[in-house]
Parts: sequence; structure tokens; C-alpha cells
Amino acid sequence: MTIKEPRELSQDDKLYAFKRATNGFSQSEGRWRERAERGLTDEELKAALEYELGIYGGSGGPGDMSLTFQAAGLKIWADWNTVVPDRDCKPIFQGTATIRMAREVYGIKDPTDTQMALL
Repeated sequence: MTIKEPRELSQDDKLYAFKRATNGFSQSEGRWRERAERGLTDEELKAALEYELGIYGGSGGPGDMSLTFQAAGLKIWADWNTVVPDRDCKPIFQGTATIRMAREVYGIKDPTDTQMALL
């Protein structure tokens, strides 16, 4: 049996996990494009993320990270070394951090943000 060295999540790993968690349903890319075109408030983006994350899901397997996500709390867990979530593994994204990441990854502006409207 080969024992692997522990592997930390890189920023690229976290981006991969976020995209996998938020693009699991059919035609999600088109929905994210439409949302970016019209912009979403934080509440609208929260609802969109809850829809895309679903009640509870995940994936994993040989050579891939363990990934788990849930709509409640907008939580996403990922880890190379253990099956997530376990009691020692904290979410890599949760709540407002998940909303901020969605804005960054999918280019979704907040139409109520007066500062952004000036740019």
C-alpha cells in the first residue's frame, strides 16, 4: 500500500472545487451567463447559489479531491486528504464568502451597488 503525502489545497484547487460545486446541474453555464448579464442583488445571488448547490451533494474518487456542498449556509468543503465534511474539516467557502466568490468567478455585478455604478 502506498501512503500519499498530505496535500494542501491551492487557490487553483479552491477555484476548481467552487466551479464543480456550482455547475453540477444541466445548463448551469447558461444560467450563470444570464445572471451576469442582468446582475443580481446579494439576496438574488444567494437564491441562485442555493439552487445550483442543491440540498446536498458531492463527488470524489481516485486522483480527485473530495468535494461536498450544500445550499444551507452556502457551504462548500474540499480536501485532498480526507473525505469531507468531517468534524475537523472546515468549509472552504461559506455564506458571504461563497457570494463574493460567485461574483468574482461569474462576473456578476450587484445592481444596487452605487459605487460600482460609477465605474
